[in-house]
Amino acid sequence: MAGGKVSARQKMINLMYLVFIAMLAMQMSKEVLSAFGFMNEKLEANNTSTAQKNNQAYANLETKASEQAAKFGKLNRQAKEIKNLSDDFYNYLGDLKTKMTVDLEDPKDYESMDKTLFLDTYFFKGDNYTEKGQEFLDKINNYNLKVDQILGENNAFSSVLDDRFNTDLVVDSDGVKVPWLKHRYEGFPLVSSLTNLTQMQADIRNTESDIVNSLLGGKLEEALSLTNYTGIVRLNKSAYFSGEKVTGEVVLGRYDASLIPDKVILNGKDATDAVQNGQVIIDMPAGNVGEKTINGTIFFRENGEEVPVPFESKYSVIAEPSSAVVSADKMNVVYRGLDNPISVSLPGVAANNLKVSALGGKLTKSGSGYVIRPGNGNLATINVSAKLSSGKTVNSKATFRIKDIPAAMGSVRGQYGTVRMPKSGLANAPINAGLPDFEFDLKIQVKSFKIKVPGELTIIVNGTKLSAAAKKVLSKARRGDIINVYDIKATYGNGTPFKKVLPVNIELTN
Repeated sequence: MAGGKVSARQKMINLMYLVFIAMLAMQMSKEVLSAFGFMNEKLEANNTSTAQKNNQAYANLETKASEQAAKFGKLNRQAKEIKNLSDDFYNYLGDLKTKMTVDLEDPKDYESMDKTLFLDTYFFKGDNYTEKGQEFLDKINNYNLKVDQILGENNAFSSVLDDRFNTDLVVDSDGVKVPWLKHRYEGFPLVSSLTNLTQMQADIRNTESDIVNSLLGGKLEEALSLTNYTGIVRLNKSAYFSGEKVTGEVVLGRYDASLIPDKVILNGKDATDAVQNGQVIIDMPAGNVGEKTINGTIFFRENGEEVPVPFESKYSVIAEPSSAVVSADKMNVVYRGLDNPISVSLPGVAANNLKVSALGGKLTKSGSGYVIRPGNGNLATINVSAKLSSGKTVNSKATFRIKDIPAAMGSVRGQYGTVRMPKSGLANAPINAGLPDFEFDLKIQVKSFKIKVPGELTIIVNGTKLSAAAKKVLSKARRGDIINVYDIKATYGNGTPFKKVLPVNIELTN
């Protein structure tokens, strides 16, 4: 189709080519329109199925609320409000879809639904919205807001509602912010807008399903049958001294103060009078030293039948201790110049009731334990005292040896001693230092080192990688040569220098 004179035959060929392209475009357009129509049918069928499942869930909740109004009454009222809101919005969209298709001879002739006129005039007036267009926006926003209000603050569905019913400005393909209604419905074929509204109806039914089955249904399924309850003994302590009272309570796995049992058997005796706010209050002697068992059954009525919920738990009665248990978290020694973690405990005594002090070092509190920084001596002593519930005072101490930090070792590629590697690898590998098998992470930094190549002058290198001078002498080394890296200067922590760093040797493999 270049410029210049064109023969009549060529003009005819060009015209036929254009007509052929137009026919292809029309055919593609019809296929797209039909695809939207078929999608709309699938969505409508799915909406019917989802509505039936939702109605069954609403009915189940209604039945449960009639049996246990204190527990399920509020949830049932919330569900009814959500259902009414959802039906109102769903029916409004259904009426709008009817208006869109009322003049069509065949509501399933999707290939003819390529016009944009209906919603272009129904929703829009110039750059503004019509009264019906604003009503449509208000319906969407009101549904989002009202459902969120029914569920209450910090509910798990706020973000889901915002995703499905968001009418904020939309950024188009050119990066320009445009109103949501114009972006979604202005200038679109009738069938695509029809499908869009059916999808919004699907969002309504799915929102109901999510809420009823997850918030009101899913979480309630565990409670709908009392056989799913597990009795739990919750004691104030896991171990007791001989002569102490065992205190605590027995609760259901899904504790709810509104669930009051009809009868409670505790260790073979009727304990129904001990129930307070859905809990069975325990108050009895601990007994002699040894393992003890608390068991019994809580009885409820469900669907006119008695449902037993058994429970069982064990606790140990131990003798009063005469000394504290003290252990070093890392080793049986503490290291000079480091903050050494120390754990201090006394069975049956809370950590905040312990008095802990130290000799031979500075002791400070750290989280749930302590750290000690040893002094210049050879021993550090931890002293512990505590007053037991019986009134008796316990004093104890533990002594630890103080040792210096061991010498660090030079390394290449995380290997110590003699390392075999190619010359090119050594030229680019950093020289590091470490403490193999040492429990503390000291964050060691190499400051400088010396490198000796056989037959060449020793080169002093600052930093961790070979300098240009070091690489130059290394280039003269041959396969099998032993390269010695020594006099390594390194620091740890906040810059404390190591007294000694052992060398590392490299045997060249090429």
